[in-house]
Amino acid sequence: MPLKKPKDLPKIPKTRKKKAESAISAIPQKKPDKLEYFCKAFYEYDNVTKEQFAVLSIQTVVEFTSFAYEISVEVLKEKNALNLIIMGLSAKTNMVPQIQPARTDIRLDDINGEVNVNVVKQDGSINAAVYNLNVFKKEIELVNQFIPEKKNNRLFCQFTVDKDSFTFGE
Repeated sequence: MPLKKPKDLPKIPKTRKKKAESAISAIPQKKPDKLEYFCKAFYEYDNVTKEQFAVLSIQTVVEFTSFAYEISVEVLKEKNALNLIIMGLSAKTNMVPQIQPARTDIRLDDINGEVNVNVVKQDGSINAAVYNLNVFKKEIELVNQFIPEKKNNRLFCQFTVDKDSFTFGE
């Protein structure tokens, strides 16, 4: 007995797209503090475009063996604050597997002075730091690292200045 041919194609529901703004207002579940990410700030000179950038590099504490992953980050700029919303991980096309953490670099070319950086996870947890960027003196200073006041907020990100990664043009 043959199967009945469908007259209409079945409707597949669309997946809900995550919005970055909803992550900021979300209230996280109560969990213990666990370090999951490093946020490193450094200066980088691009030899191709001959431009100087301040770079915020977010990388995982965990190192992956089989695949190379990249952290999907959505950047929301406000007056003197940067909201870096971590959307998830995506696999990079890599022929040779290496043991490395998931990482993404956010280049900032127009920032100087004191900057408030907020790293936000999808569950609503927020960690924040204040960096003082001075392009003319070629230095970055971590002024303060703190956890904003929010219900069930927890520590998941450590902020540092990576002086070993600094590169400057002539």
